Amino acid sequence: MILVSSCLAGLEVRYDGTHSLDNKLRKLVAEKKAVAVCPELLGGFSTPREPAEIVGGGGEDVLDGKAKVVEKSGRDVTELYIQGAYAALEEALNIKAKIVVLKENSPSCGSSMIYNGEFKGTKTAGNGVTAALLKRKGLTVISEEQFVKNHLSHY
Repeated sequence: MILVSSCLAGLEVRYDGTHSLDNKLRKLVAEKKAVAVCPELLGGFSTPREPAEIVGGGGEDVLDGKAKVVEKSGRDVTELYIQGAYAALEEALNIKAKIVVLKENSPSCGSSMIYNGEFKGTKTAGNGVTAALLKRKGLTVISEEQFVKNHLSHY
């Protein structure tokens, strides 16, 4: 079983109310070979919502209390991101996910790249909060680009 970011399955749950559809991932969800989750919605956010970025590090730093997730207006939303990450972890464990495919660049789901916390569109190497937690718990977490590149659609 695969756990997939809801936006990759075509659900309009991104901060701006859009999706990031990947047809192969949507097909896997439709075939009940994958389950879609949105850590941000699980954490208590609605759609649309204000954009947020990690300030002061990456997802690991957020989990360790050394960095924060902040909305563009300056509101600290760290606890909601952590809550969503733990809810996504619970779902991954419930379905016995073999692999987790998360949306790159997201403050929740980025698995190798995130925005740098300056709200200027600049990316930096790092994990989002959910990706960091899932990796810390031993799950295999990849981006949608890695999923396509590695031809993992055989799942």
